[in-house]
Amino acid sequence: MKRNRLSTWIFVALVAGVVIGAVIHSATGSADLNKQIAGYLGILTDVFLRLIKMIIAPLVFTGVVSGMRHSETPGDIGRVGLRAILWFVAASVLSLVLGLVLSNSMGLGVGVEPPHANAAAEVSTTAFSLKNFVSHMVPQSIFLAMSSNDVVAILVFALFFGFAIAHFGDKEPAIRTLGTSIEGAFKIMLKVTDFVMRFAPVGVFAAVASTVTVQGLGVLGTYGKFIGGVYSGMVLLCLILVAIGYSLLGRSVFRLLGTVKEPMLIAFSTSSSEATFPKMLEQLEKFGISNRITSFVLPLAYSFNADGSMMYQAFASVFLLQVYGVHMSFTQQLGMLLVMLVSSKGIAGVPRASIVVVAATLPLFGIPADGIALLLAADTFIDMGRTVTNVVGNSIACAVIAKSEAKRAKKRQARGEVDPNQQGIDHSNAGPAFQDARHASNL
Repeated sequence: MKRNRLSTWIFVALVAGVVIGAVIHSATGSADLNKQIAGYLGILTDVFLRLIKMIIAPLVFTGVVSGMRHSETPGDIGRVGLRAILWFVAASVLSLVLGLVLSNSMGLGVGVEPPHANAAAEVSTTAFSLKNFVSHMVPQSIFLAMSSNDVVAILVFALFFGFAIAHFGDKEPAIRTLGTSIEGAFKIMLKVTDFVMRFAPVGVFAAVASTVTVQGLGVLGTYGKFIGGVYSGMVLLCLILVAIGYSLLGRSVFRLLGTVKEPMLIAFSTSSSEATFPKMLEQLEKFGISNRITSFVLPLAYSFNADGSMMYQAFASVFLLQVYGVHMSFTQQLGMLLVMLVSSKGIAGVPRASIVVVAATLPLFGIPADGIALLLAADTFIDMGRTVTNVVGNSIACAVIAKSEAKRAKKRQARGEVDPNQQGIDHSNAGPAFQDARHASNL
């Protein structure tokens, strides 16, 4: 399968999954049989997601270490990390405030009947704790972190490992050989990613078909108002993010969106951030962003920058406030969501993470967790849009940070402080906007 045809095949698989799922759902007339058929289809989805999970740990580790090998210092990493975190916090607050304004004005929960007691028993909040947050940040074993795909924990170890290699540089032959081998391993992992992504259309078809087989398209009518409201908010958020990207990157932001169209399709079809991660690394490098930036910023974004999830938490919280007739001022609502913002960090990879955060936080403010049952039926369809929004936000964040690094490298190069071959821009396959730090001002 040629790369330029992958997006087409993924889109065809998505449409085919909707059609086949709808036909099966209406033809069988049995919920139990539909679940059984969806289970068989889910095998293909499970294989695809397992293939993705198989490559995440080595891809993150080799990418970070190879990116740091030559001239990275703790100061360089700290600067990039600080810029990334500031961007993530600003984007999250923007998502929350915009979600609050829209959800309050739409009144999506007004007149909705509250569910019966214990209706949300299937949502587990056991992963929602400070202990799990720390365990996601600091690994007790790199092998345990890799086996469970704790991306941030792998990143932490890779940073220490990369600093150690950079400390020795090329003075030690054995270490130089090790560094070269890790760089080669990273290139191999990119090729493995290419092989795995050829299975993406099959995984996408099975994921969509199994979902529609069980729930049918009728859920879109039953929860159409709520789903439509959330999607309108996420579309507006994406437009604002693109506008911000345009102000900082110029027309390159549109080429960026075109470059990451495959990750966006995969995100929409599978509702999985893990499924998009390897392809995002590959596509952003094709766009011209060095793996020095992407291999560090993307793992951080995976856990700390979920614009779509932040907006959904605003919509879900206000929806349940309106269902139960609980009045809270805008300031009180914002305070509640800021608690969610802080509490939600470090639970990436938890199934239905946004639902888990809402279910764990709302009882603190006197709202029954049983209301989560109203959100579960539509959550699968909303999760598709959430993941796409996250992809858009993360790709723009990487590009903006890469631009700022390119500008800094340009200034240092003009002062004779940096080797032009040791900048944050990959010259070999970069697009016109990222080919050289000399053109950084045109990004």
